[in-house]
Amino acid sequence: MIDITRMNGKSFTLNSDLIEIVEESPDTVVTLTTGKKIIVKESRQEIKNLVKLYRKEIFQNI
Repeated sequence: MIDITRMNGKSFTLNSDLIEIVEESPDTVVTLTTGKKIIVKESRQEIKNLVKLYRKEIFQNI
């Protein structure tokens, strides 16, 4: 799970396993496996880094 911010400033937690595509055009649009699209403040690279950090946390304890 990663914490990201909608364009209206409200933060939320997203299950990163549901992310299918992250695009910048120029806003960052996260497309989920369900087809839902969410516009967020974080950049594509920031989301990528958050997902990598989250997965490192999970797998370091295995």
